[in-house]
Amino acid sequence: MSYTNFTLETDQDGIALVTWDMPGKSMNVITQEVLAELDAIVDQVAGDAAIKGAVITSGKAAFSGGADLSMIKGMFSFYEEQKAIDPDQAAAKLFELAGSLTRVFRKLETSGKPWVSAINGTCMGGAFELSLACHGRVASNLKSVKIALPEVKVGIFPGAGGTQRVPRLTNAQDALQMMTTGQSLTPQRAKAMGLVHALAEPDALIDTAKAMIRDGLKPVQPWDERGFKAPGGGIWTPASAQLWPAASGILRRETYGNYPGAHAILKCVYEGLQVPFDTGLKIEQRYFTEILQTTEAFSMIRSLFISMQELGKGARRPTGVARTKFETIGVVGAGFMGASIAYVAAAAGIGVVLIDRDEEAAAKGKAHSEGLVKDSVGKVRISQEEGVALLERITPSADYSALSGVKLVIEAVFEDRQVKTDVIAKVEAVLSEDAIFASNTSTLPISGLAKASKRPDRFIGIHFFSPVEKMMLTEVILGDQTGDAALAAALDFVGQIKKTPIVVNDTRGFYVNRCVFRYIHEAYDMLIEGVPPAMIENAAKMAGMPVGPLSLNDEVAIDLSQKILKASIADLGESSVDPRHMALIDRMVNDLDRRGRKNGKGFYDYPAKPAKKHLWPGLKELFPQKPAETIDVETLKQRFLVTIALEAARTIEEGIVTDPREADVGSILGFGFAPYTGGTLSYIDGMGSKAFVALCETLARDHGDHFQPTPLLKDMAARGETFYGRFDPYATVEKAA
Repeated sequence: MSYTNFTLETDQDGIALVTWDMPGKSMNVITQEVLAELDAIVDQVAGDAAIKGAVITSGKAAFSGGADLSMIKGMFSFYEEQKAIDPDQAAAKLFELAGSLTRVFRKLETSGKPWVSAINGTCMGGAFELSLACHGRVASNLKSVKIALPEVKVGIFPGAGGTQRVPRLTNAQDALQMMTTGQSLTPQRAKAMGLVHALAEPDALIDTAKAMIRDGLKPVQPWDERGFKAPGGGIWTPASAQLWPAASGILRRETYGNYPGAHAILKCVYEGLQVPFDTGLKIEQRYFTEILQTTEAFSMIRSLFISMQELGKGARRPTGVARTKFETIGVVGAGFMGASIAYVAAAAGIGVVLIDRDEEAAAKGKAHSEGLVKDSVGKVRISQEEGVALLERITPSADYSALSGVKLVIEAVFEDRQVKTDVIAKVEAVLSEDAIFASNTSTLPISGLAKASKRPDRFIGIHFFSPVEKMMLTEVILGDQTGDAALAAALDFVGQIKKTPIVVNDTRGFYVNRCVFRYIHEAYDMLIEGVPPAMIENAAKMAGMPVGPLSLNDEVAIDLSQKILKASIADLGESSVDPRHMALIDRMVNDLDRRGRKNGKGFYDYPAKPAKKHLWPGLKELFPQKPAETIDVETLKQRFLVTIALEAARTIEEGIVTDPREADVGSILGFGFAPYTGGTLSYIDGMGSKAFVALCETLARDHGDHFQPTPLLKDMAARGETFYGRFDPYATVEKAA
């Protein structure tokens, strides 16, 4: 029998080698076709007396990334279709669909033949659940191998047996930690936890897996044998009596109840360990069906899985423009940002000419990369040899003529229009005609900077976020005259350095910073109203933000906020800034010299280590404080999320952001907007435009006109529209097809 996605070869010992190698894909993923073929292979192995057992491995560098996005999308589409046809039976039919992987995996492990998973590379999600269903697991000992059940990061949980098999192989505490965080395990850690039986050199992986079968591997899972007890003794032990209240409390502390998928993991494990394995699988299937019906799961999967992949693969890239693979780029400005950009480019295998005013300044920029390399080598993220090779790709120089052969130059000099104008002239004097000039400005409009260029059609913004080596987002900013060639090249470069791009049109603050400063300014309002600072910070975290607005302002620098407010007044007039905000920030910077983390004092104090930062006690003395019990925390949470979402809606209305996927992904990757919502526009869509407008009007009445809904939102509310419906990102693709 032949298969499209698998090959099956049986050796002289009667051991079948099942190799998963999907044609035309860089990584194996689980699709309905793959599942159907695997089902048939299990039948073939079980029904052939000549086959003694089977080893499943991958023909690609990675084992598998898990379920395909189209399969996940299909579950949501299926449920919506069934609700329209037969709402009373929709959930039951979704329950049957949700169990499709579980049934095949259970069939494999009860087939009567031993199966071994030979994990040769990254093994994630449903692919690891498949491996867990095998009777033996051997992993390559390469440091690049990562094993994980990361589903919680996209709003769901391991629903193909993961919540039942993992806690029956390792202790419940480690099982919960792995699944509720989605953390990746090294092969060594997976073996120590009992999730992998053996490690092997890559070239000995298959032989090691086959040897397990030859040596008499039992075709029965531990939990299917009489007298099985879960590691640690299961639920009814003194240790469990301590674990479960603590686990519930920790999850609440970390998630504030915002992630139903994470909570479902605790339920699945706790209930599942008290019943026979097959009943546990049904419990898991029930909760998985419930989670698939939540707004959080739908929104997170759409933004953090589907949209992120689509944008990363160039969803906004112009068609008909040849792709560019960069061998060498130029970076002008070897300060913190420029040096960091040089590092990520070199880490991606790209040569970098790093230019600054003199050799010493340029060399100092390269020294920044040396520090990052030293840290990575020390943490065994890269080898010493890889670190040396990375640094060799960075060439510091003060000679602009060294840029003559590059196809892309990124300017990252001081945020001053004249300084940037001078750099543009120097670079364009030596740049080839087909090369692209990109500015990393975070505040100055690209169209204005492009006026200094002789080739505005090849001038674009590429806005990185700090720290560049950690932040996965970049904003690609189009000036008024930016052409398709520049946009395509910028997106090709961003893809090459493995960042996720969003494309935005030109405006002050672009997209991310406009939203970020609405978040910070709402905190100013709360301070002025007398809300205790600790309540402000905690309410923001309870709303799902990763860091409080006052802490965030300290990180970006309070004096930078002062400069931005002053620039707004200079360019747009006094009415563009709340005078109370200006007075607060002037007091902090001019009178108190509290500029943020950089000078050790801002809204927080930053004592010497090991002491931790803490809110500055004097902050509560600046404004009369309201009693905490008189303040509604739910309203504080709403104010933070609504003010940011409103700003995102304004950027859509103004044509700054044109694709709702980019607004959502940009808000989560750029500043951590409550990921459980799926992003700024998904937050509105999930609530419904009518309900959102009503909430805005209530907040505007009680907390200021900046909460007034925009004309676009009012129109959408009247029509019952969503952003993804009105600004359908797939419409042009479908029309073209």
